[in-house]
Amino acid sequence: MFEELTLLQLQQYWWIIISLLGGIFGFIMFVQGGQTLFGSISKGDETLKTMLVNSLGRKWELGFTTLVLFGGALFAAFPLFYSTSFGGAYWVWMAILFCFIIQAVSYEYRKKPQNFLGQKVYESFLFINGSLGVILLGVAIATFFSGSAFSVDENNFSHWHTSLRGLEALTNPFNLSLGFALFFLVRISGALYFINNINNDIIRDRAIKSIKINMPIFLVFFSIFLFILFTKEGFAYNNEGLVYLEKYKYLINFLEMPVVFALFILGILMVVIAVVATIHFNMTCCIKTGGVGIVLTVMALFLNVGFNNTAYYPSIFDLQSSLTIQNSSGSHYTLTTMSYVSLMVPFVIAYITYVWYQMDKVKITKEEIEDPHAHNY
Repeated sequence: MFEELTLLQLQQYWWIIISLLGGIFGFIMFVQGGQTLFGSISKGDETLKTMLVNSLGRKWELGFTTLVLFGGALFAAFPLFYSTSFGGAYWVWMAILFCFIIQAVSYEYRKKPQNFLGQKVYESFLFINGSLGVILLGVAIATFFSGSAFSVDENNFSHWHTSLRGLEALTNPFNLSLGFALFFLVRISGALYFINNINNDIIRDRAIKSIKINMPIFLVFFSIFLFILFTKEGFAYNNEGLVYLEKYKYLINFLEMPVVFALFILGILMVVIAVVATIHFNMTCCIKTGGVGIVLTVMALFLNVGFNNTAYYPSIFDLQSSLTIQNSSGSHYTLTTMSYVSLMVPFVIAYITYVWYQMDKVKITKEEIEDPHAHNY
């Protein structure tokens, strides 16, 4: 089946998979967003805080599953990107990895007896994961559009040309605009999740108030990101693989790929609809609508930067070192073999859906948390 596809078709197939996994991970980061809301929603009430932590404690591992899939897909399909970015911009990736490690430790040890660090320390770790970790991840993704200072030699060895090793991306306002937009977006999705998952009027009211605050800020940062994106020069390449700068490249990509543009617009509309329905109609199920919207929006952005002869990981040091889905992928044999493995992705998504359904059969209540026999994170 996959053997009959050309190398380009396999490369495109894998970029679609990576885009989908990126979108799913963007949705599951409601866990990170929810972690930053513990203080503002609980306001010092330990029972409410435990309800919030337990709610996310049931789901945080799903994010790790998706993150491993996303990283594994990139490594298998586009190994040159993996070696260039993770081998060059290692300080920013190490910082992101650290933020996710302390999340896992925090859920495991937050309420362990004889916890020498103390509960507050682990709650601070969760806030760091949900704030710094998310912002850094957004900044790293923004470099897919803005570029990084690296070169790749004839032996495919990459060389990074700044001593900050990826942290220099934090000095670019464009990168920061996406980082902060992502931060406020996951806070919105975290609040939507609490409203759906926890049966408590106080939490619901405070979550709605947080959405009212975070939504306008998100729109400001996201609008800045889109304005710069659609007006900046992009990194295009011709049929010979020669990379060059093209004005309005990313806007042109959407216009020349109407299906991708439609997914992008639909995704944004679904997020807005989810917020409006929650605030004005008191609906509690909008995490589903908003979640699908996030998946579509993130997926469309990945498709925009990878398709239509666009360098998805551009070099601002040496244009011809920029990575495209054609010059950074594995061989036809490797992509064919891994394509069969990719048929497991629907089963993984089905597993996540099933686990989610089983966990949410009964909503979290105050009575459950106060039960001395209940397992609390």
